[in-house]
Amino acid sequence: MTLHPLHEALDTVLRARHSCRAFAPRPVPRPVIMQILETAQRTASWCNAQPWQLHLVSGTAVERLRDALMAAATSERSRSDIPWPREYRGVYRERRRECGWGLYESVGIAVGDRAASAAQGAENYRLFGAPHVAIVSSDEALGTYGAVDCGAYVGNFMAAACSLGVASIAQAALAACPDVLRAELDIPLDRLIVCGISFGYEDADHPANKFRTTRAPVSENVVWRD
Repeated sequence: MTLHPLHEALDTVLRARHSCRAFAPRPVPRPVIMQILETAQRTASWCNAQPWQLHLVSGTAVERLRDALMAAATSERSRSDIPWPREYRGVYRERRRECGWGLYESVGIAVGDRAASAAQGAENYRLFGAPHVAIVSSDEALGTYGAVDCGAYVGNFMAAACSLGVASIAQAALAACPDVLRAELDIPLDRLIVCGISFGYEDADHPANKFRTTRAPVSENVVWRD
């Protein structure tokens, strides 16, 4: 079956995109960031509400935020604005474990080495060394559906970035520090903090960036009714 050119381009981008866990310090030029933002802004949303708002942090501001997040990571963190999953069970637990252990193996962390795994987890709060981070929030009145729209936006942001040679990672972990984010970025209380997206140019030599997650076959996620 011959692929439509648009589908082929989209499939290529989605297969190339991965979560980057080590960035080079070189910043992304502002015109390239604007291209990413303009493309992601085309995201579909319920009633065309477009509830996503980004606080896009770079330069000296990102260094201040990085320091504040790292400090928060070693102390009591606030509850996230959006409740965490109640549990991962069944196949979702299996996939989560596969992802975690695959990452640890890629960076040489042995099973049971809690100190090393905690250090790797703390890289989230260092933003994996990224020169930029976008904190994504939604209007609190829109509740779950605003967050769903933001999720679609995050996926399109990362695909657009990949198409321009920019690496990224979506980080729910940053939502664990809403007090820090609000204090540093002046995010109002009527915005629900959904997640962060750290982005920049990939450190291709870092072993964490050799790791890739798997995808389940379509048959595991689709129920056909004809």
